[in-house]
Amino acid sequence: MLCAAGILLVWIVYPMLIGVLATRCRRRSAGHLSPSTSSPLSVSVIIATRDDPATICARVADCLAAAHDPSRFEVIVGIDASGPPVAPYELAMAPNVRVVRGDEPGGKAATLNAAVRAARGDLLLFTDSQQRFEPDAIARLVGAFSDTSVGAASGRLELSDKARRSPVGRYWSYERWLRRCEAAVNSCVGTTGAIWALRRSLWASLPSSLILDDVYAPMRVVLAGQRVVFVDDARAVDLRHTDPRQEYRRKVRTLTGVVQLCCWLPQLLLPARNPIWMQFVFHKLLRLLTPYWLIGVATWAGWVIIRWLESNLTITGVPLFALAAMSAVKKTKLARFIRGGVMWVVMLQAALVVATMNGVRRRWDVWSA
Repeated sequence: MLCAAGILLVWIVYPMLIGVLATRCRRRSAGHLSPSTSSPLSVSVIIATRDDPATICARVADCLAAAHDPSRFEVIVGIDASGPPVAPYELAMAPNVRVVRGDEPGGKAATLNAAVRAARGDLLLFTDSQQRFEPDAIARLVGAFSDTSVGAASGRLELSDKARRSPVGRYWSYERWLRRCEAAVNSCVGTTGAIWALRRSLWASLPSSLILDDVYAPMRVVLAGQRVVFVDDARAVDLRHTDPRQEYRRKVRTLTGVVQLCCWLPQLLLPARNPIWMQFVFHKLLRLLTPYWLIGVATWAGWVIIRWLESNLTITGVPLFALAAMSAVKKTKLARFIRGGVMWVVMLQAALVVATMNGVRRRWDVWSA
């Protein structure tokens, strides 16, 4: 029963509580922003990548098309230290686009550090190479910084139509809603890596081998006393169609990053230091225990079912029970629904187990896992 209570608390009770609090906070804070009196903010879009020049040129063109004020806008492309030569990228870029080589020993964090050093904007807007911005996405994201209490802002990532209907898409919709609610209460726990922005004054170099830059940097903002908000109408669209194997690797990587975050930023575990301690614990940490709680619940349920079968089914009743179960599973739509749901749950729990094992072993090199 304790295992079932843990699952209910993390996946149902906490989201319901944060949803109610968010509704109340929105009503209380409506129209009470702290407007900035400073001049319009300049923006540096940061792309850290290993992708080919054609892919990056298309991404840069999309960013330039979304620029709300071209005179105060630039794009910095960071090429991983272990990636291809920089020259082919430089030849294909516009005047307000610069290409830099990432720091050694390579990796996303080291590439971001080099790109930010070359940036001149008041705001750093981070994105990836496989998304596209909606036309007003940058302007809407920048608009969040008119509130002087905002240190970072996350946009909204939309999946493709096919991905949106999958179990992964449904889970992502739930995750977006939860982040939106957490931001309304105080701050969201991390940002969406495909579209988020940070005040340049709050940037600090990322440690080498960091996995979750889009959680580590925003959580440092929270520890510094600033807010991380969620801008629902600043949208990027993901062009990728990931298969279950790719999604599994991504989940292992991000969940391992949560464990790494606790090791490298231990202040997050202290209620006196972390203003969103409850959100961090329930949204990030306790989820890591889900597979172990499920094992406990499954063991208990199996024992209850066996006892019930022993007490209520005769020898002839067992085959009838099995045939009825098989007949239900054979129905096409039901079978597809059950199969997809079971595969997603198993994949997520397996990723959680692998991530906790990575954390115990301090194995942070998970990009090729």
